[in-house]
Amino acid sequence: MKAQLLLEMGTVDSVVRVAAIADLHVGRTPMSAVSALFDQINAHADVLAICGDVTDHGLPEEATQLVREMAHALRVPAIAVLGNHDHEAGRAADVRSILRDGGLQVLDGDAHEVGGIGFAGVKGFCGGFGARALGSWGEPLIKQFVQEAVSEALKLEAALAHLRGMRIALLHYAPVTSTIEGEPLEIYPFLGSSRLEEPLVRYAVAAAFHGHAHRGQPEGHTSSGIPVFNVSWPLLQKIRPDRPFHVLELRPALGSAAQAP
Repeated sequence: MKAQLLLEMGTVDSVVRVAAIADLHVGRTPMSAVSALFDQINAHADVLAICGDVTDHGLPEEATQLVREMAHALRVPAIAVLGNHDHEAGRAADVRSILRDGGLQVLDGDAHEVGGIGFAGVKGFCGGFGARALGSWGEPLIKQFVQEAVSEALKLEAALAHLRGMRIALLHYAPVTSTIEGEPLEIYPFLGSSRLEEPLVRYAVAAAFHGHAHRGQPEGHTSSGIPVFNVSWPLLQKIRPDRPFHVLELRPALGSAAQAP
């Protein structure tokens, strides 16, 4: 509790351990598994970042389940963004409200600081990558689709602009292709958008986390070398079942980051 208070007050200037996970899919996942995950995170981290798909069908009762489990089992402050599953039932606003009322900082184009680290978060969107990204041309529905990706990127940029010092970006959709390799090529355009990479590079974030790609790769980089981590729980359970979440050790005062061993 004392460590959590110091983090919230921003007085810790040594090492802050950020645990990141995505795709909890509460409602499908047994709560016993979520509880065991939180127990591990308590032992290895000072703050938790959840990168979307906290619920399976976007139902308020699923969000309530998570809030109850967090109150019972999680002992570190938590920050999150929503994912596509959290929008499935058309109740994303209710899900967000329940999570926030339960103490979870849910970011949607917002920024939040913990222990000298600034977190900026959006859900993101799809649309493809690089020269093959879908362009805003043709039918109105195509233009609307592309505009959603552009709007999410602009929200991320605005959130990052509000921060000073060390910045971390939380997304659900991928900003680069290196962390979705292993997924079928046919679905690459639906796993993320390179429009999300542009704000990361412009504001030189220390790292970015995302989920969504359950069969991708755990690590990648932006074109400028910024580390990007795919922290989808199903993926990390396969490759690191003993500790199926990512931990990044950050030193805000020094502006440096290192992966935990």
